[in-house]
Amino acid sequence: MTLSTIALIFLSLCVGAGVWLVFLWAVRRGEFDDPEGPKFRMLDDDDDDENPSRKR
Repeated sequence: MTLSTIALIFLSLCVGAGVWLVFLWAVRRGEFDDPEGPKFRMLDDDDDDENPSRKR
């Protein structure tokens, strides 16, 4: 194998390990605990609480 092929394999393994570490970090922070919640939260009509100066 040529040196460039070995370098590309090493680089791809480093990138893969970095992506895996970021994924594990996100799992430990709880980013994937409630995948169903955001689609229901966007349906809540809470505009009046965020901007009290706007009257209907």
